[in-house]
Amino acid sequence: MITSAKTIAIIGKYNALGMGDSLNELANFLSESGYAVIFDNESAQNLGLHSHPHMSIADIGRSADVAIVLGGDGTMLGIARQLAPHDVPLIGINQGRLGFITDIPRDQMIPAIAKILEGKHIAEQRCMLQAIVVRDGEQIFSGVAFNDIVLSRGGGSGMIELRVEVDQHFMYNQRSDGLIVSTPTGSTAYALSAGGPLLHPSLGGIAMVPIAPHALSNRPIVLPETSVISVELVAGRDASVNFDMQSFANLIHNDKIIISRSTHHITFLHPEDWNYYHTLREKLHWNEYPSVEGALN
Repeated sequence: MITSAKTIAIIGKYNALGMGDSLNELANFLSESGYAVIFDNESAQNLGLHSHPHMSIADIGRSADVAIVLGGDGTMLGIARQLAPHDVPLIGINQGRLGFITDIPRDQMIPAIAKILEGKHIAEQRCMLQAIVVRDGEQIFSGVAFNDIVLSRGGGSGMIELRVEVDQHFMYNQRSDGLIVSTPTGSTAYALSAGGPLLHPSLGGIAMVPIAPHALSNRPIVLPETSVISVELVAGRDASVNFDMQSFANLIHNDKIIISRSTHHITFLHPEDWNYYHTLREKLHWNEYPSVEGALN
């Protein structure tokens, strides 16, 4: 068993259909199994959950031994960033659409959680990125990302020009719609749709993927995890930088975004039969192919 786990937090996407029933069912199971249960404030207040204490995410980080997140990948991204400094292991229940990182189906929730808490699980660590925005020598914004940090043009503007340096070595000036700097976890998100490579989550590399570059020879590249990337906005209007599409800063010419690997990481607890390649097959529909008979006709 996870002998150190005495207090378990349950965090839900409170506005998702059926979330109240899911949270109550899980809380009742955990309570009957001898665990202390904590809800997050937003779920408790919006769904009227009064059977157990509720706390802010920051307080959950200081109090919980494990956190179970119910929702989609976007919910997990936001919670993971907030809990990363506290090293709280995360278990994801998919009540959304994709489920790359919320990997337990809702209808298998109780048996899967029971086995994980018995110690029948796979623990997996994922890396994160951190960045600061520097303007006229002063830091004006900072953030962390689990998936990616994206510099992009405004919706009604043309291409932007970016000057990119890696470890203080000039790499290129790029004219494009933007640039994605991605973790291995994020390689199946926006970076994939922009033509980036898939990176196994156990890798420590950082992927840089241009968005619709003017020069077609400007291709994605995977950098060492120790790299420090500096991206300067040279030209273009209405540009911004966002972190997991959930926080952002507007940019002006000569702003610099300094990106590196975060000192924090995320620990996921998966069912013992989980494997990354199964996730890829299922979510990217690699298992969907025509029969031999159909292919020949």
